[in-house]
Amino acid sequence: MDLKLLCNVCLLSVLSVVCLIPACRERQRPGIVIGSKFFTEQVILAELLAQHIEARTGIPVERKTNLGGTLLVHKALLAGQIDLYVEYTGTALTAVLNEPLDRASVAAVNSLSNPVYQRVKQLYAERFNLEVAEPLGFENTFAMVIRGEDAKNLHVRMISDIVRYAPRWRVGVGYEFLERPDGFRGWADFYGLHFVETPRVMDLGLIYRALVDRQVDLVAGNSTDGLIDSLNLVALEDDRHYFPRYDAVPIIRKSTFDRLPQLRAVLSELGGKISESDIRKMNYAVDVLHRDAVEVVREFRSSKGL
Repeated sequence: MDLKLLCNVCLLSVLSVVCLIPACRERQRPGIVIGSKFFTEQVILAELLAQHIEARTGIPVERKTNLGGTLLVHKALLAGQIDLYVEYTGTALTAVLNEPLDRASVAAVNSLSNPVYQRVKQLYAERFNLEVAEPLGFENTFAMVIRGEDAKNLHVRMISDIVRYAPRWRVGVGYEFLERPDGFRGWADFYGLHFVETPRVMDLGLIYRALVDRQVDLVAGNSTDGLIDSLNLVALEDDRHYFPRYDAVPIIRKSTFDRLPQLRAVLSELGGKISESDIRKMNYAVDVLHRDAVEVVREFRSSKGL
């Protein structure tokens, strides 16, 4: 083998090794990957972002939905396995950034200043080199849900109202809510709630059925869940403002913006476009009517002229 051929072989070998590096793979990837957590609303939002990006830019989008909980999806984003997903500001603040809850910010009523969003945007850029896009327009906070008949018979409408009943009640929660800093323990302590037993950890897809079937008396759900109204359940008012704001916001890798700068304007087009009523209706269509998320999102985009 002559020297020139040997050098060429060596160069090819080096390049093949270098391109195994994740950053190299990212540069070569022609499109983007959008991920989601493992519940219906997240799948819907991932599909909405994907359809909108494809329609506006022609950039190919791969969907990786139902990846897992918050920290798993966040790690996938940092590792470059996905480029974009939708997070909730209160979750980002407490579960990802491990920031203490600022009660003054939690109780703030002026959403225009939105201190939780501003803090998350700043820290995600500084710590992770991630960009937080404009809020989509709705908040999905934790909902402490009871049966409608119990709310009526016991005259309960706020979390503070259940202090007297808690010692006889059983609670159902998802694993993440049990473990996270803004979750069950902090919430129960803040309201002075003492239940008959430790919370039962359940799959989020089964939690409302367990409530209806009287396996539990209260569950920690999400305020935008379509099943709450359809099953005649009641979400209690967080009257002492324990939970921060949980605005839905796209989180994207800065390197993805650098590679595809047109995405910035495209994501901005979705800012403020989805109301709480909108997302609840889409969740209901998928969870209760068993419609395909792709079709539900397509109809929503058409109705909004997106």
